[in-house]
This record gives sequence, structure tokens and C-alpha cells, in this order.
Amino acid sequence: MSSLPFDLLPDTAEIDPDGRLTVGGCDLLALADEFGTPLFVYDELHLRSRCREARAAFGEGVAYASKAFLCQAMARLAHEEGMHLDVATGGEVHVALAAGIPADKLVLHGNNKSVTELRHALDVGVWRIVVDSFDELDRLEAIHADTGRVAPVWLRLTPGVEAHTHEFTATGQDDSKFGFTVSTGLAQQAIDRAGASSSVDLLGLHAHIGSQVFAIESFRRSAATLAEIIEPTGLRELSVGGGLGVPYVAGEEAPTIAQWATAVLGACTEAGVDVRILAEPGRAIVAAAAITLYTVGTIKELPGLRTYLAVDGGMSDNPRPVLYGSGYETFLPRAVAAPRERTVTVVGKHCESGDLLVRSGRVPSDVMVGDILATPVTGAYGHSMGSNYNQVLRPPVVFVADGDARLVVRRETFDDLLRRDVPPGT
Repeated sequence: MSSLPFDLLPDTAEIDPDGRLTVGGCDLLALADEFGTPLFVYDELHLRSRCREARAAFGEGVAYASKAFLCQAMARLAHEEGMHLDVATGGEVHVALAAGIPADKLVLHGNNKSVTELRHALDVGVWRIVVDSFDELDRLEAIHADTGRVAPVWLRLTPGVEAHTHEFTATGQDDSKFGFTVSTGLAQQAIDRAGASSSVDLLGLHAHIGSQVFAIESFRRSAATLAEIIEPTGLRELSVGGGLGVPYVAGEEAPTIAQWATAVLGACTEAGVDVRILAEPGRAIVAAAAITLYTVGTIKELPGLRTYLAVDGGMSDNPRPVLYGSGYETFLPRAVAAPRERTVTVVGKHCESGDLLVRSGRVPSDVMVGDILATPVTGAYGHSMGSNYNQVLRPPVVFVADGDARLVVRRETFDDLLRRDVPPGT
């Protein structure tokens, strides 16, 4: 038997007198009835609390890494809490601007920004552009020659720090598609070129060593490397990126945002550099704020092998288990404190054998078809990496606070699936 680790739930999660789970004062089963399933439920106070923690730790200029989860409501929330927004594509810029976020609160990333994206960023006046390659410097120089615009930039460096995370989410090692590699001398070449260029205003350096990183020492070593590089340049801004991990399953532990900040700020102090230290947390802000609700549709017993529990979502709303082998916990909101005596493999409804959500989930022994099943810690890289595979409709998102549920992203309709199609014969 295994009880649900309560520390994986959003900050405002509570068990009501009937044993049902509430978040933000809202009954999860009532939310499933009202909005249907699958459904992303975000605890708004949890989101605001993590934004405030990041703001307190790193000060003005700390940016929310919007790739983790972005919609207009999330962009506005982060901005209301004093955060900048880290955006990585023209599409993310568009959403942020549509949400009313001032362009001078945006930090533009991306390893292969197009001329169109760079021109638009300069036209609207983004705060910083994080340059990732010599080709990007070429593009900015060409734009400058055409328009006279000078780009405010950081250079993204690859510090050669192994983050000890999944190979698909590690970015700080020498062999990476991102940034100017320190060990090969490319970083210094980029600093020299950008510093001498009239087309860019080189303001600082940046590095990001990976995602879902638990080891504080990896962040400390990266910060120390960057501090050593920036010291002789006279540059005044240093972003240590993001990547702080969060617990997803029982037994996992991760540093807090404050502990992460203490480590990187301490490394810079020890190196004797006096620069503005910035960061870009994403997962650490939103992951544990959300729970995904599903409806159980099929239970398939294979004696001696396993029990498959199929739900009405799958890899289209949470591709992380398929991409990274990520683990999640499971529970029934109707009996959140009940012993989870039964082991099940939770799968989705897609025509893929690999459509796996939870390989070894635990649920009460009386689980049945029609039950609402929940997976916690789904606030990062579920909605944002979702798809319409098999033409499945993408789920809605609700923010809950003080007993109110606010729909911030509606469920797709079948008509939405046709909006980009060119009708036959046109």
C-alpha cells in the first residue's frame, strides 16, 4: 500500500470532510463535471508564490521561461508578479504581446532565430536578444545595415558543465546545439566580435546547462565558469538561465528557488565579480502548480502481466513520459487519502503502443470505469508540448483561487481541427 505524497500537490490542496481533494477551494470532481476531461487545473496562488520567490531571490529582471507553459493568462500573471518573460520564438513573442506584456519585458531566445523574428523583436523593442551563433550575429549586422537598429544582446555560452539530466534536456555540455562553446575558444571569439560590432550592444552573458537539474553543484560550477569569463570583459549582466528540477514522484527531492539562487550568487561572490545576476526559471514556477484530470474509460486485466488503465487523454496532453521516460504519481480525487493498493499502467487513447502516461501507477483497489484519475505535477511541458495527434482535441486550462475556477484556455472543438485546412477544390 502507498499513500499519495501530499508534498507533490499544489500549495492550496486540501482534503475535504468527504475525503475529496480541493485545490484553490475548488472540488476537483466538480471541475471535471463542469469543464470535462482531460483538464489542466492550475493553483493560481501556487503560481504567484513561486513567481514571488524567484523575484525575491534574483530581483528585477528575473524572467519566467514561458516555454514551460504559456497562455495569455499565465503571461499576465508573471508580469503582475514583477517578472520578465523569456520567449523563444515569434509565436511566443506574439502571445506575450497579445497579453499586454510590454516588449521591454521580453528576453528573446532561440538557437536559430529567423531574420523575420529578429526584425520583429527589434521593431517592437524587446529588452534583450540572446545571441546563439555567429550566423545570428551576421543576421543582426545585416538588419543593422538595412535599418540602423542596434540590438541589445547577451551572448549564450556553453560552459562545458554536465547537468546530470536526460540527454535530450542537457544543454551545458560541449557537444550541444546551443551557444558559443567556452572550451573551444568560440565564446571568446564571440565576445570579441560582438564587443567590436556597431550592430549590437553587448550587455551581458548567458548560459543554460539543462532542464530538470537537481544538483546544486552543477549550477554553482556553471556560475563560477561564467563569472571567470565575464570578469575581464567589463560587462554588467550575467544570466544563469533556468533548469531547476522539481520532484515528480515519491522520494525525489529538489532545491528550492531560494537555495538555487544562494548557490549561484555565492559562486559569483567567491569569484569576486560585481555584476547583475539574472535567471530564467520555468518548470520551478509552474510544474507543481497543476494537476491533470482524466476519466477512466477501460480497465484491461492481464493476469500475471499487468493491468492497463486507459484514460481519455494521453501523449497528446503529456508527451514527457514518451520523450523522456518521465515518471508521475496517480490518485483518485474522490479518495485522495485512501491506500493505493493496486498497481496499474496508465495509457492514453492514441493508436500507439507507446502512448504511456504512467508505467507503474498506484490507485485504490476499487478503481472503476468512470472514475476521475489525477496526475499531479503536470504544470510544465504538458499543455505547451501538446499536440492534435489522432486529431484529439487539446484540453482546456482552468486557474483556481479562493473557490473560483477561471477558464483561461478553452477546449478545442472539431471545427478548430479544420481551421487551417484548405477545403478541397479551393
